[in-house]
Amino acid sequence: MADIETLNAGVAIHGKVDESQKKILTPEATAFLALLHKTFNERRKDLLQRRVIRQQELDRGVIPDFLPETAHIRDNATWQGAPPAPGLIDRRVEITGPTDRKMVVNALNSNVWTYMADFEDSSAPTWDNMINGQVNLYDAIRKQVDFKQGEKEYKLRTDRVLPTLIARARGWHLEEKHFTVDGEAISGSLFDFGLYFFHNAFELVKTGTGPYFYLPKMESHLEARLWNDVFKLGQDYIGMPRGTIRGTVLIETITAAFEMDEIIYELREHSAGLNCGRWDYIFSVIKKFRQNPAFVLPDRSAVTMTVPFMDAYVRLLIKTCHRRGVHAMGGMAAQIPIKDDPQANEKAMDSVRQDKLREVRAGHDGTWVAHPALAAIASDVFNKHMPTPNQLFKRREEVSVTKNDLLNMNMPGGITEEGIRKNLNIGLGYMEGWLRGVGCVPINYLMEDAATAEVSRSQLWQWCKHGVKTSEGVTVDKSYALKLLHEQADELSSKAPKGNKFQVAARYFEGQVTGEDYADFLTR
Repeated sequence: MADIETLNAGVAIHGKVDESQKKILTPEATAFLALLHKTFNERRKDLLQRRVIRQQELDRGVIPDFLPETAHIRDNATWQGAPPAPGLIDRRVEITGPTDRKMVVNALNSNVWTYMADFEDSSAPTWDNMINGQVNLYDAIRKQVDFKQGEKEYKLRTDRVLPTLIARARGWHLEEKHFTVDGEAISGSLFDFGLYFFHNAFELVKTGTGPYFYLPKMESHLEARLWNDVFKLGQDYIGMPRGTIRGTVLIETITAAFEMDEIIYELREHSAGLNCGRWDYIFSVIKKFRQNPAFVLPDRSAVTMTVPFMDAYVRLLIKTCHRRGVHAMGGMAAQIPIKDDPQANEKAMDSVRQDKLREVRAGHDGTWVAHPALAAIASDVFNKHMPTPNQLFKRREEVSVTKNDLLNMNMPGGITEEGIRKNLNIGLGYMEGWLRGVGCVPINYLMEDAATAEVSRSQLWQWCKHGVKTSEGVTVDKSYALKLLHEQADELSSKAPKGNKFQVAARYFEGQVTGEDYADFLTR
């Protein structure tokens, strides 16, 4: 094994490191990051190139299908994923959010079973956000995260067992440009995983849980294989038994939906199941088929979990997970309590209740909420309808999902000017926050993050690209899209505090809503 000094020879840190952050960026930790980079970065780049080639095929009209070369994995009924790990047997309500210190304390104090600490979609990837997030989780795991803000004190509860911590690393496509090895930026995935795992793995095991991760944005089982090899190296390097790490994969792309069995298979001893990442999944369907007019979707509000392609995705995910003995996690409730309008609040909370009822009846083993106030609603529903720690016994053997089911875009609803303006408001609102270093933004009593912003801008691009007609009879073209964009930017800017960045966000958005240029990811 290379020594620490040799591994660190090519390491350069291009961000400021203050006193509190030095305990994260130790020579031992940076050497581990360098080892991960040197071992896996070429494979990561090769897999990203495979995404490019796959997209070119889809642009030519190739329709995805279940892979013939992995049929033996799908057809073999005997293999299983890992049994649920300590602290992950019951996951009925998981709260998600960024890793700022206030969120970490509030999330761990919530009446939930797990907290997904997010370095990805709900965090703007500034250097300070990423490093301070590692500091905050390091301190929380050691019960040293209490702090005072003004007159208010934030302290971890001591009257109960705290929720199990799960960290979500960034996707394979993102890089951490503030940390280079031999002049090359490290993968954001490896950076987030490496620091969290290296510092906290043994400490987490001592508390009765373990180093657990959510794995986002994967597009194939080969990308899951890469994660599995990263896990093996990490555990071997620090002397931890293989299988201690567990990873829950978010099925957020249409291509991954055709490889659910294979993804669990690749992770096997490290698998903690799959999650329905609903907003990113809708984004992926639009993005992957953006050149195909057969995949034009109606207003975002019409694309619910009960439309054919979303319902098929849910049913296949639950059946696949339970066949393999791993959890099938439900999606996000993004609502925020409406404090000044009881009637509107009751309507919003009832929609959460109905969504969670749909999930538990379908067979999900747990669900996500974005706000602590929603935890009680989700808990009530799951406690009533799932008296056991999970529903792994609910096999859903009657379910049969075909390629055509996953690609069935038939659904009611049209494209309206109101829908266009809503998408613009969400996209601009998110981008304005992101430009200020904020990764999740409350808009119209919904917590919007990168996933929902991606849906919004991709729909706008798709509608403009294919020249759709609105329900009002107007053709959506470049001039119409830009007209509405600037109207919404002016309105939002006029109502926001001085120094806001809505006009900057609009300039960036101009190239993303006209059906011309299309960035692979909005926030890359």
